[in-house]
Amino acid sequence: MVERISDFDITKYITSEDDIAYYLEAVMDEDPALLPAALREVARISGGMTELSRKTGLSREALYRSLAEDSDPRYSTICRVLAAFGSQLTSKKAAVL
Repeated sequence: MVERISDFDITKYITSEDDIAYYLEAVMDEDPALLPAALREVARISGGMTELSRKTGLSREALYRSLAEDSDPRYSTICRVLAAFGSQLTSKKAAVL
C-alpha cells in the first residue's frame, strides 16, 4: 500500500504574533536565505500584501519584488516588514561547531 504525504503548510499553525516570531526565528536559525519566502507566507496569513503595504509604507510592488523567490531584499525593507509583524532582527552568539 502506498502512503501519500500531503504538503505541509506552516501557515495553518501560525495564529499569533508570538507564533510569527518563533517561526521567523526558526527560519533564520536554519537558513536565512529562506527569510523572504517566510515573510511572504506570513504576509499571506496576515492580510496580504495590501495590508502589509499599509503597515510598512512600502508599495505592494516593492514588497512583491523584495519578497520574491531568489530576491535579496534590503536590510531596511526586512526591518520594516518584521516590525509590521511585531518582530525585529536580533543578534546572538553563534554556536561553536
